[in-house]
Amino acid sequence: MVIETDATPNRPALADGPLSPKNLRAPLAFAISCFFIWGLAYGLLEVLNKHFQETLSIGKAESAWLQVAYFGAYLLLSVPAGFLLQARGYKFGIITGLVVTAGGGLLFIPAAEASVFPAFVGAMFVLAAGLCVLETSADTYVNVLGKPEHASRRLNLAQSFNGLGVFFGPLLGGVVIFNPWVVDHLGGDQRSVQIIYAVIAAAVLIYALILSRVRLPEITDADHHGEGGGVKVNLWGQRHFVLGVLTQALYIGAQVGVGAFFLNLVTETWGGLTTQQGAFLLSIAAGGYLAGRFISTALLLKVTPRVLLTTYGVANTILTLVVAAGIEKVSAIALIAVFFFMSAMFATIFALGVSGLGASTKRGASLMVMAIGGGVLLPWPMGFIADLYGTPAAYLLPAACFALVAFYGWKGSRPTALAAAN
Repeated sequence: MVIETDATPNRPALADGPLSPKNLRAPLAFAISCFFIWGLAYGLLEVLNKHFQETLSIGKAESAWLQVAYFGAYLLLSVPAGFLLQARGYKFGIITGLVVTAGGGLLFIPAAEASVFPAFVGAMFVLAAGLCVLETSADTYVNVLGKPEHASRRLNLAQSFNGLGVFFGPLLGGVVIFNPWVVDHLGGDQRSVQIIYAVIAAAVLIYALILSRVRLPEITDADHHGEGGGVKVNLWGQRHFVLGVLTQALYIGAQVGVGAFFLNLVTETWGGLTTQQGAFLLSIAAGGYLAGRFISTALLLKVTPRVLLTTYGVANTILTLVVAAGIEKVSAIALIAVFFFMSAMFATIFALGVSGLGASTKRGASLMVMAIGGGVLLPWPMGFIADLYGTPAAYLLPAACFALVAFYGWKGSRPTALAAAN
């Protein structure tokens, strides 16, 4: 089935026409720029947790509802986002995601006026719903906007800008949200939250307006590259896709869990280290995560995505076992290194999982994005283990997840024979 959502002049042509590498640069740049937006939103998430604990006098367990709202939106809305993408196309999906994201940002303004935590949770859910639609659209668009053999490289490059957003999120939060001057001179503990999300909402709306005027080539079902071409396939008959979704969910769970208990781990295994110094180590880890994305993009010029994913999975399995051993200082350093090897995992699993799906690529991509909801899987059981046996022991769970990532890169990502959908 061929779905055309833009005007006829936007329809892709042969490789020497609108879909030539030269003509794809601008659309690819616009799509990649979207990755910074949800990286920034995610980077602010942990800042908000601590801020609300201090200003609304809530506990850590209650503040974790922000994460539940964020990742729950992905879990609930990724499939509907895929249907929207299938029906209306990439450009419509990207703009819709931006507009809903801006709406969620604006909801932080009345939430801050009410200064009631459930209102912030609701605003976060709406914002994350927009990010879900945006990520479903942009991830898939970057994946198909060019030669299929270079999909992993394009996604890792795009994810590098996501990492840039994650890096700047805490810095922005520190400058604005934890700035005493803002509280003293602009009034109220939540005024900083209003300011930062109002600015983000305005910027996102302006960007959506710009994109609405930009010509983006619409990749139709029949134009998808790779095995299967424009033929729909039975997704659940594709082992590499099914294992890819499972692996992605477990990887995201591991990533969220690794970060959630970072400060606990480093302060417990590094004698005399303060929480503030632990936060500095976390910024170093985030820098390694960002650097890893750019380095991994370069490495994909030399090695295949499967080799890269297998190598990174093995490396992180070993490193998290060292973390779980609770060795003085060594475990903390190993945990910092884990961030570097996590850098390329999401993009590479995504690209390998949706490869060769033909006309089912959009639907497959929505399920792959839904796997981001796996972020709710590990934090609670890791916290339970940490309370009983200490924080280091909790890192045995991410170690098991990283072992499965390595297996997926080695064996599970091999495409199976295509089976047409009924």
